[in-house]
Formats: sequence, structure tokens, C-alpha cells
Amino acid sequence: MKFEMAPNSLFAILLRSQWWVSIAIAVVIAVLSGLLLPTGYVVVGVVAALPFLGIGVVRAWRQAQVPSAARVSGTVDALATLGWNEFADLLERGLQRDGYTVQRLTGQAGADFRLGKAGRLSLLRGKRWKAARPGIEPLRDLQAATDSGDAHDCIYVATGEITDQARQFAAKHRIRIFEGLQLAQLLRGLLPPAGRGVAGGTGQRSAR
Repeated sequence: MKFEMAPNSLFAILLRSQWWVSIAIAVVIAVLSGLLLPTGYVVVGVVAALPFLGIGVVRAWRQAQVPSAARVSGTVDALATLGWNEFADLLERGLQRDGYTVQRLTGQAGADFRLGKAGRLSLLRGKRWKAARPGIEPLRDLQAATDSGDAHDCIYVATGEITDQARQFAAKHRIRIFEGLQLAQLLRGLLPPAGRGVAGGTGQRSAR
């Protein structure tokens, strides 16, 4: 049985808070233990502070992995200069690095990749990533492909401003959206310098 932390438990709340909150709690517990507890019991207070220290370290590590606003903006700008073949190469490499098996789909309406991870099948649509304001239709096509393909879930990739209607549809049908932040994380270290082709890819830019 897989353990799931209650979303409103203290530890779950701390995992969503700034890292220094947990560290501060650990320090307070340790200091108060030294001041208030008998000498033989100080170690008990220190041990009680360790989980909070661990959460603080985990949270600090997670926050360090979050791309800055400048990096997200730079990623979106860089992706706007690529053709589909280059972008598809980047997606494939990023997804494989994150533990997915990746199969490119040709001629299938609504989806461009079939992904596998931990026994779950996902479909991904990325070919319209440069649309300025993605609407609901491509999401409907992706959802239909997911249902007909017996996939567990699906992912839609976009760098434009997704409409409110499309976001509501995605939330209702549990469609994950990979946009600026998620793409900056997925493609970290894979984007080439400006003006150069994708390393390990075709090296050629296809037409938009």
C-alpha cells in the first residue's frame, strides 16, 4: 500500500511553504529543548527537530530546481525560433531523461507522442506549441485520442496564453499542460545557444 500524506497535515503544509519555515521550526525546537529539558532529555528534543530539518532541506532543494522568471521567458523565446523537428527532438530527449519511454506518432489525430512511465501510458500533443492563444479544440482532439487509445492521461504542450475555457476543459478532463515553467524544467540544459541548431538533433530548422 502506497502511503499518501494528508494534504492539510503539518508536514504537507510545510512542504508547500518556504524552506526557511521548517528550518526555523527545527532551530526553535532544538533551542527550547536545550533550555527547558533536563540534560538527559535534550537529545529527545533534538531528535524531534530532525524531521523539520529534513523537510527544510527537501523544500530548499525543490525551490532551487524551479527556474527563474528570466529562464522561463528565455526558454519560451528560444522555442519560438525552432521548427517542429527540432522541438520534437528536444521534447523526446527531455522526456527520456525524466524516465519516460517515448514513441513518436505519425498520422494519429490529436497526439504526437506516446509515453510510458511506471506502467502508465500517456499521450502528448506538442505540434501546436507556438499558437498564440491555444483554445479548446486541440484539447478535445487530444482527449478523444486518449480515450480511443486507452491511455491513462494526456499532456498538452503550449508556449502561448491558453484561454480560460481551454484551462477549464483541461482541469475537468485532467489534461496536464506543459507551458513555460514546465518546459523550462523539462528542457533544462538542452536548449542550444541562440542561432545554432539543436545538439544531437537534425541541425536543420524546418518551416513553421
